[in-house]
Amino acid sequence: MSLVSWFVARFSRLLNAPCRLARSDGSAVSSAEIGELGERIARAWLRSQGGKVLYRNFKAPRGGEVDIVAREGRQLLFTEVKTRRAGAKGRPLDAVDREKQRLIERGANEWLRLLGTREIPWRFDVIEVILTEGEKPRVHRVENAF
Repeated sequence: MSLVSWFVARFSRLLNAPCRLARSDGSAVSSAEIGELGERIARAWLRSQGGKVLYRNFKAPRGGEVDIVAREGRQLLFTEVKTRRAGAKGRPLDAVDREKQRLIERGANEWLRLLGTREIPWRFDVIEVILTEGEKPRVHRVENAF
């Protein structure tokens, strides 16, 4: 583990602070805000695992999207992040249906085209983030999800 990874894992507020799922006036945060928080948590978690985030919210010109493009060693990761509040129905991974997989695949193919090579190791991961009011976020990565 590198010094940066250790530091992020130990001191990142995103990974170590209790979640607040309501605003100071008591109103609930929106689903879009929950999703953005989950992506920020996932990026911090990847860094804590030794990964390097190369790009976030990549949108391919001809359609396709990838939440996080990252690198771990020599491997390129095309990562989808799914965030849920604790107690929500189903597992976050279940939301990555065939249509969503196609969008991610198109985005990944465009990234590889822009790189000019497909001769590097790469995979599709899903990072699940579960948020519970007053608790640290739970993060789980599904490698080679599809």
